[in-house]
Amino acid sequence: MFALSRKELIQLGIFAVVVLTMPIWLIPFGAAYPGLMQSFAIYGIFALGFNILFGLTGYLSFGHAAFLGVGSYAAVWSFKLLTMNIIPAIIFAVITAGLFSLVIGYFSLRRSGIYFSILTLAFAQMCYSLAYSVLTPITYGETGLLLAQNDPRILDALFGTASTGAGLPLPRFLGMTVTAYTGFYICAAFLILSFYLSQKIFSSPFGLALRGIRSNQTRMKYTGFDTRPYTLAAFVISGMFAGLAGALLSVTDPIAGTERMQWTESGNVVLMTILGGVGTLFGPILGAWLIKYAENIFSAMNEKMLHNFFSFLPDGLENAVVAVVSKFVGEGWHLTLGLMFVLVVVFLPGGIVEGTQRLVRYWRNRQPKPAHSLETQPAE
Repeated sequence: MFALSRKELIQLGIFAVVVLTMPIWLIPFGAAYPGLMQSFAIYGIFALGFNILFGLTGYLSFGHAAFLGVGSYAAVWSFKLLTMNIIPAIIFAVITAGLFSLVIGYFSLRRSGIYFSILTLAFAQMCYSLAYSVLTPITYGETGLLLAQNDPRILDALFGTASTGAGLPLPRFLGMTVTAYTGFYICAAFLILSFYLSQKIFSSPFGLALRGIRSNQTRMKYTGFDTRPYTLAAFVISGMFAGLAGALLSVTDPIAGTERMQWTESGNVVLMTILGGVGTLFGPILGAWLIKYAENIFSAMNEKMLHNFFSFLPDGLENAVVAVVSKFVGEGWHLTLGLMFVLVVVFLPGGIVEGTQRLVRYWRNRQPKPAHSLETQPAE
């Protein structure tokens, strides 16, 4: 049941090595600091879950940020009421997000196509509005849900592990405080686990049924196949992945706010999946890493940094290049993201993964083929 084929094991092994060695190979890119690497892992999980729904079934959701936010709130409430141990918080967040996605999916999946997308967006905006104004006793509105020293933390008090310091308590895992690189490796472990679960879903009969739904749902219905339980299951699984990502956001930064439920977060995960490659295993993760890199690195660039980078050019050319490039970094980094997205959609509809596959095929075709000796026909 949990076994993988040889090819899948190789994929998983390579992926695990790449993720766990991020602090090394990200150094030349200026991204080898814990906060950004945690973001890479968390949003990789978010994109993986979204890909199970969009990539396999073809149902495009514009409301997945709702489950990200719900998971985040659930984790912080676990920290406040139960314990600072991250395991109960993650379990509580995943279950809560699963229940929310079950309810929203039950109603949204009564429609398909653009109507489904609009329904998910409407539900997500309802959740955002509730968190922002109506449910302020639970969510604390625009202030955000924060930890406090006098929170009950029943389990910590029961087992004598309550924090006695002057500052706010920090999340714990196996007795270790979750900070910096500890937080990254915890997120990395969950990313690898999520990738493994995605592999199993993709190669299972359940995954094949989801592919059939994407290919021609009407034909499957005419053959007597009930597709609704499968699409609902995919929606719930996808929502639970988002809940896990939301919980890890609160593990690495114990605060939950309404900004994690905004429609822009739902749009970001759509961009991540399309940019990397819809329906592929590695594509959504690559898209998530690329967008988060642009958001954190490109947005931090300024004209002084650009002048230092292009200092090898003649003065007049340097100023011209900096004047143009500066429009695509700093506050204008969204222009870079938009240009990148347009280029991918126009020239690589299958995303970065398709581009990589094209390069591999081109390289293989360029390799000289061994000459085959012609067989002579026997004389009659």
